[in-house]
Amino acid sequence: MHIEIIPMGDLQGNSYVITSARMRVIVSVTNDLSTDQRVDKTCRSILSWGHEVEAIGRSQSDNTPLARPYGHERMELIFRKGPLFYAEYNLKLYFNLKKQQADVFIANDLDTLLATYMAAKAKGIPLIYDSHEYFTEVPELQGRWAKKVWTAIETRIFPKLKYVYTVNESIAKAYHDKYKVPVKVLRNLPQTKRIEKRKTREELGLPLDKKILILQGAGINVNRGGEELIEAMTLLPSEFMLLVIGAGDVYDDLVQRAKKLGLKDKVRFYPRMPYVEMMQYTLNADIGLTLDKDDNLNYQFSLPNKLFDYIAAGIPVFSSRLVELERIINQYDIGY
Repeated sequence: MHIEIIPMGDLQGNSYVITSARMRVIVSVTNDLSTDQRVDKTCRSILSWGHEVEAIGRSQSDNTPLARPYGHERMELIFRKGPLFYAEYNLKLYFNLKKQQADVFIANDLDTLLATYMAAKAKGIPLIYDSHEYFTEVPELQGRWAKKVWTAIETRIFPKLKYVYTVNESIAKAYHDKYKVPVKVLRNLPQTKRIEKRKTREELGLPLDKKILILQGAGINVNRGGEELIEAMTLLPSEFMLLVIGAGDVYDDLVQRAKKLGLKDKVRFYPRMPYVEMMQYTLNADIGLTLDKDDNLNYQFSLPNKLFDYIAAGIPVFSSRLVELERIINQYDIGY
């Protein structure tokens, strides 16, 4: 078997290629697979190279039905969040992977790495690690004992990895400097060709006479600018409307904040939805927002998926000043 992570250049970032006879590849992630664009694109790419692929995630109470051209499994878990969830998930994932007939495992993010690494080692097959973010530096872990646990896992396993890629140059450099392991970059670009028909504002129930701002994503979390954005809407003229689409740990708080500020006619909230449906709203917006703060290393180095969704939709981007965002916005003159 031969695995290469090879550069593709410019905005396209890099790509990895698995070249060998037909193989079976198992891709692991802790979410329910329904809105994870990156994992979906990984699986579709492997499928297009002539290999068999299966994605393993977890079941949730509100599972979205999946129509995918590759195999997928959602593991049933007792715990939904916290330390017990991660412990149960990794234990079940390990035994699941151990029984699989597979040639390659792909672990997505640090929360799947322990089980996948142990299973790959036990079976004597290659492991590819895709780090979607600078996991140990996310704000949710700062000042908590959980950070020590995840850091210990990363420190023990990362130096032993051979095939690693991540979402941007800053995170790749941070990992290389820390662990002296080559880390390639694979940017998370959207598959715009999947959007076959563009809906109108009328079809989406959006006003024709408003300038529409949009904030979207599955990580509408603390310190990503959502709270200040809602308050800023009180200062904008009535011709502006904000759409917030997605999910995250401050999503419900933003809904309540907008109600208290009397922004019923200026802010609309939509729950997470399949990518193609979400992009219909993005295509009808006037400005895309990405407002992460720089108060932790993960956000300082972040390159949110939404940036590329806004680019794909052809709308200008208004962004906080973060190194990876600034690099692309200034190089391609796509916003401010």
